[in-house]
Amino acid sequence: MSFQNFITNAVSEWMNGEGEDADIAISSRVRLARNIQEYPFPILATDSQLEQITAAVRQVMEDEDCKRQGPFEFIRMDQLTGLQKRVLMEKHLISPNLMAESRGGAVLLSENEAFSIMVNEEDHLRIQCLFSGLQLQKAWEAADRMDDIFEKHVNFAFDERRGYLTSCPTNVGTGIRASVMMHLPGLVLTHQINRILSAIAQVGLVVRGLYGEGSDASGNLFQISNQITLGQSEEEIIENLTSVAHQIIEQERAARRYLMQNRRLLLEDQLCRSYGVLTNARIIESDEAAEKLSDVRLGIDLGIIRNIPLSVMNELTVMVQPGFLQQHVGQQLDSDSRDERRARLIRERLQSAME
Repeated sequence: MSFQNFITNAVSEWMNGEGEDADIAISSRVRLARNIQEYPFPILATDSQLEQITAAVRQVMEDEDCKRQGPFEFIRMDQLTGLQKRVLMEKHLISPNLMAESRGGAVLLSENEAFSIMVNEEDHLRIQCLFSGLQLQKAWEAADRMDDIFEKHVNFAFDERRGYLTSCPTNVGTGIRASVMMHLPGLVLTHQINRILSAIAQVGLVVRGLYGEGSDASGNLFQISNQITLGQSEEEIIENLTSVAHQIIEQERAARRYLMQNRRLLLEDQLCRSYGVLTNARIIESDEAAEKLSDVRLGIDLGIIRNIPLSVMNELTVMVQPGFLQQHVGQQLDSDSRDERRARLIRERLQSAME
């Protein structure tokens, strides 16, 4: 896949709506933070040292085992426009930090976008694997394979007592961040979400929004991830998060059953009204689009709204973002123009899904 395809095509494999409990668990991600022993952390490294790290990563791309995981495209951040970087961030292929701080930054992307290996972000390497549905074990196994490939070629900064050494102390140890993106409208509508989020925090997990730390949980989308990386093995972290995710899914399903049994008419009215707005609106802002898309997604899950695949709703989550909208039309847009284009794009995509 050429770089142009990465930024013009909204569809990534993690959006395909497949995998265990994909109606609620939209995606599973595992990210490993690693640093090369011979170099300072990126914030302290010289430009020359950052280039040497980049060169080391490009050498790993020639490894036959690496090629079998790909093919890969190597993309330097300093060769992209701000808009192009934003699109990659909106597709969850790079972090907001790599988008903003691109000194020596790069990303290694697999053709199906399941692998995203960020270079010279907060750490020398951030090895990310992203899959549809609740597939944390699969994501961990894929990330672990890629970690082993890199370890054949570079010496990772590692301490026998502390584990992998990272720029941020909260990542020291395993260096693993595992997360599940979940759609939880039932718990929100039944006013249980605050209780659930409080319970999650008590078992060492953290809840963030669509784009991680500092982002809001718009459209009833919540990213649940581990907070502890030291003192537990990778397998224990994955197992704990998977177990909690299963419990949240069961509570979300119970909330949906309650709504269908006790508030069905009101629920159907809300969801169908949202569908009517999305298929007819000429102007729509980001927040309203996220809210209405959440309603329509719930309507699809409950069988109230038919003939629209879940993958389309996952695509629209990315397609309505400011960066992708502007990339789609090939020009910078002011706020009013983005709202008009967003409404048009949603109408056209839903219409094509119904044909």
